[in-house]
Amino acid sequence: MSAFPPLTCLRSFEATSRLGSVTLAARELHVTHSAISQQIKVLEELVGLALFVREGRGLRVSEDGRLYALQIRKALGDIAEATRLIQAQPKTDELVVAVLPSFGCSWLVPRLPTFQALYPHIRIRLQASLSISNLHQESVDIGIRMGEGDWDGVEQRLLFHDEVIAVAAPHFNHGQLPQTPQQIVDSPIIRSTESWLPWCEAAGVEMSGERAGLCSNDSNLILEAVRLGQGIALERRSLVQDAIARGELVQLGDISVPYAYPYWLVWPPREGSHTKQQAFSQWLFKEVDSYLGQLKGVTDKCPPSAQG
Repeated sequence: MSAFPPLTCLRSFEATSRLGSVTLAARELHVTHSAISQQIKVLEELVGLALFVREGRGLRVSEDGRLYALQIRKALGDIAEATRLIQAQPKTDELVVAVLPSFGCSWLVPRLPTFQALYPHIRIRLQASLSISNLHQESVDIGIRMGEGDWDGVEQRLLFHDEVIAVAAPHFNHGQLPQTPQQIVDSPIIRSTESWLPWCEAAGVEMSGERAGLCSNDSNLILEAVRLGQGIALERRSLVQDAIARGELVQLGDISVPYAYPYWLVWPPREGSHTKQQAFSQWLFKEVDSYLGQLKGVTDKCPPSAQG
């Protein structure tokens, strides 16, 4: 007797045991009622046991069948997952990049055209998530993370350190922007996960406790609300500097404080991805050098005005 029953038999059996109906199983698998019945009959002959108890015109799964169905269901799930993973493997002409949504939207995406101009044969697929992706399981070529570093199973290289600043739209409060740190903290605040305490300590002011207003853990939502003039926010410079340069946002005052977690480039050692990883890495660090150079030019000038 073969130890490996036909897959069609196993799928018919699993669906029938789960749905409790040959008719429903046939509908789910897009086959006929008689086809399901025949596949179950073949499987019972192969295993030498009655997997279902016939009751009139219906049937119910036997105890042996129930236990067997649990194991088959898991095995079929494993096969489906293995197939999904192999299908998700990056193609030779595709670079899969894991990135935080906020950093991807505000910093990476605006710069990607230069990479695509250099490597027109490589298709970029961005995989955005707030959680830390398992680069091996998710079949990611390379990732940009924010944290302390020292992640297991990946190569990593420091990209840059960030800082947080207070920002507003130029038209906030009808263009009458706050002039002093105290006026800033007394303004409507759009709260994010960033703590105002270090900024307040650096500015020598105190912020009152809980206040009404918008709060979100998504920097993209925070920045959109700021652009709409709904309030002031404390955000990472990497997410707002380009918008400041375009005149969409204004830095309020000259206070900035270091952000606790720098950005890192991480990548799994993977056969077939080295050339793509190296191309993206070299391009990205040139972009970082350019960004930091531009930033130095900005910060070496007079402090940004808080006046409207």
